[in-house]
Amino acid sequence: MINCDQIHIKDMLLRTIIGVNETERHYKQDVLINLTLYTDHTPAASDNIADTINYETLTNKIIDLVENSHFFLVEKLALEIVHLCLIDPRVSRAVVTVEKPGVLRLVRSVGVTVDREKPIS
Repeated sequence: MINCDQIHIKDMLLRTIIGVNETERHYKQDVLINLTLYTDHTPAASDNIADTINYETLTNKIIDLVENSHFFLVEKLALEIVHLCLIDPRVSRAVVTVEKPGVLRLVRSVGVTVDREKPIS
């Protein structure tokens, strides 16, 4: 049986160029990112950071990706983040939600969720 332990990183509020409208291409907008990583915490019983996913390292990679991107679609940004998460061999599955708050009138936010698993080898 595969362990399905989880790591949650919640409410990363970052700014990036994203959108298809001309005005969206010139000014950074807020994006709200939430992610869940599926892993096995058993090695972390060692109480050594090297035996688990370093949240700060991963978060810094996501910040760098998002703040330096210029995607048109929220879907593309979410896909890039999920692929970044799956690079770590300890992550078997990643679920990433990206929202654009306040982008539509009368709507708190719009967003997408991408859920990807590594193939079982």
